[in-house]
Amino acid sequence: MTIRLFVALLASGMTGATAAPGGEPLKVFILAGQSNMQGHAAVETLDGMALHPDAAPLLEKLRGPDGEPVVLEDVRISSVGANRDETIVRTDPLTVGFGAEGRGPKIGPEFSFGVVMHELLGEPILLVKTAWGGKSLHTDFRPPSAGSRPLTEGELKRAEQRGEDPAALQAELNDRSGAYYRKIMAHVKAALADVDELHPAYDPADGYELAGFVWFQGWNDMVAGDQYPNRGEPGGYDEYSRLLAAFIRDVRKDLGAPELPFVIGVLGVGGPVADYRPDQQRYADVHQNFRDAMAAPAALPEFEDNVAVVRTEEYWDGEVADLVHRRNRLNGERNRIAKAERAGDLTAEQADAAREALPDALTAEEEARLEASVSNAEYHYLGSATILARIGEAFAQANAALLESAGEGR
Repeated sequence: MTIRLFVALLASGMTGATAAPGGEPLKVFILAGQSNMQGHAAVETLDGMALHPDAAPLLEKLRGPDGEPVVLEDVRISSVGANRDETIVRTDPLTVGFGAEGRGPKIGPEFSFGVVMHELLGEPILLVKTAWGGKSLHTDFRPPSAGSRPLTEGELKRAEQRGEDPAALQAELNDRSGAYYRKIMAHVKAALADVDELHPAYDPADGYELAGFVWFQGWNDMVAGDQYPNRGEPGGYDEYSRLLAAFIRDVRKDLGAPELPFVIGVLGVGGPVADYRPDQQRYADVHQNFRDAMAAPAALPEFEDNVAVVRTEEYWDGEVADLVHRRNRLNGERNRIAKAERAGDLTAEQADAAREALPDALTAEEEARLEASVSNAEYHYLGSATILARIGEAFAQANAALLESAGEGR
């Protein structure tokens, strides 16, 4: 089934229509989520992709013959939420720098998504990106059909202890519930209303097509013990699954695209739980339960063939993560020795000997790989282009497969 929409914003909102005969509508893809959709990979970590056999071929597509990141005039992006001032909207041809603001230009999944999707379709595309860090589905992105989030038992108990009025707290929560869902819709609809300004390849006679929605979120729900008190047990995140299914339905309804291809990027920080180190095992059940809950809506009959799942754990760079762990452990031991020396518990000679005796020191080659591959914390996929660029590629491939199954592939 085709999903074709002209830009026709009537008083009641957008309406769907077929493209003019003989024309191809401009493909529009929506990318939404929280900080990992923003993207925290410093541009310099593109160098690290050359050191990973599965990432090196993709790097060749992301850089031009001069070694600089490509700039795709045929792929335009309208992005909001990645700046410290979350109201700033950035629009330009696609290249690096559309990741989270701070400490130089960064990338998120949008860069490789756009490059790969453009290659797969062979035609102009528009990306509309909406991502804000630290936001939950249970409250911030809460879909309208779910209603306002009620106060949890923990919140009610704390309110009683502090002498606060639960009714006033609930009223405040009513305002917060779904606030960022509404921001997504506002930005998407504003971009669609201005598509002729955003992309020079847009032809009003052909219209545009909402061709995909990619959802990459989850951290703030995974760690929300108040919201999911049984998260360590099977079914502990069932409410997330329910909310995400409602989110998909509401997005399609509000955009007038009942079968809009939808890709769920399942949170995969840390890689497959089967590979967790001993110090990570205490998180394994919670992480796996949450991942399964994120993926669950795709198994619903109503979403067959129009919702896909990308298990981002598959793109985790375990070798580099282990190097980070080793370095952190070594730094901790060095700090302990330095503290003992300052306290007079060790002489300078004893401290030097203790440092020399530390095991598992990183080689120069390992240090160089870390320098090239890591720019942020583990919960931000190490700020690694090796990870985030391959995730963006997987999102594009999954979205393209949905289009193909709907008869929209090329």
